[in-house]
Amino acid sequence: MSARSLPIPINPALLKHAEERRKSLENRIADQVTRFAGSMQFVYLHVVWFASWIIFRVEHYPYGLLTMIVSLEAIFLSTFVMISQNRADEKRQVLADHQWQTVEEEDQQNQELLELSNQILELTKAIHQMAAAQSASGARPAGSEGAQPGSHRRAAGKRVDSPTTEPSGGLEPGTGRP
Repeated sequence: MSARSLPIPINPALLKHAEERRKSLENRIADQVTRFAGSMQFVYLHVVWFASWIIFRVEHYPYGLLTMIVSLEAIFLSTFVMISQNRADEKRQVLADHQWQTVEEEDQQNQELLELSNQILELTKAIHQMAAAQSASGARPAGSEGAQPGSHRRAAGKRVDSPTTEPSGGLEPGTGRP
């Protein structure tokens, strides 16, 4: 009878923890015993064992030897249950430590983002103050270099006014001449 294996944990911290547990022979034995003792095969085995003990009259009532064997088994199994609980506590602690580390990293990233946001806010305020000061003094904003609405620049950078009174194609109205 083989015990069903547990699913492989997905969390990287638990994967590392499981790998470290597998390095110890004692841990591997305890994991196997706990896995089998917590299965239905274990229950079926004991039902068959107790029924066979009684049916084949290995000993007579009050079954002193069976009671002693079962008591010793209970002592060892309770120890394995405690080992299993300790293992579960270790897993919970590993997860809690990993989550705390993640929270700390996220908090640090949030602080950096807040600092960047504050710097952007300060720069935006400074730009608005400069724009307000320039418009109050009548100066043109930097980079406009005298461009006016309706004007275009050629490749050489000279200003050319766009035609506003001539029809498209450059013909005078009604004459058909340029």
